[in-house]
Amino acid sequence: MPEETALDATLLSLLACPQDKGPLLLVRASGGESLLYNPRLRRAYPIENGIPVLLVDEARDATDAEHEAFTGQHTTA
Repeated sequence: MPEETALDATLLSLLACPQDKGPLLLVRASGGESLLYNPRLRRAYPIENGIPVLLVDEARDATDAEHEAFTGQHTTA
């Protein structure tokens, strides 16, 4: 069973992308892990042991398919 990652809604509302300072989406990747996703830059930030890793060097680019899947999880992307 994948590790559940529950970020408090208040914490999520305070977190911002370190690159463009905009809001992030909490999404679930195909492997089951949770990520914080910036749909504007198409960058995904990992969450390790329940802690968001908001370092530009730790983010990865999302593929077109991932972008569609991630933004499809949210109606306000």
